[in-house]
Amino acid sequence: MRVAIDPVRFVREVRSEAAKVTWPSRKETLVTTGLVVAMATVAAIFFFIIDQIIGVGVRALFGVAG
Repeated sequence: MRVAIDPVRFVREVRSEAAKVTWPSRKETLVTTGLVVAMATVAAIFFFIIDQIIGVGVRALFGVAG
């Protein structure tokens, strides 16, 4: 079975589908980006604190001076 390749039709269909996309506004994009950065920062701080607590526990368990 052979499929015909029609670049003009393909481009037309891509443009048609792209027109259907609901793009976020500038404000929505900035708010969402801010939330992602904030949550990544909170997660990084949380895991840093947990890592430090676990490190202190391991050092105490094995008697290694830190």
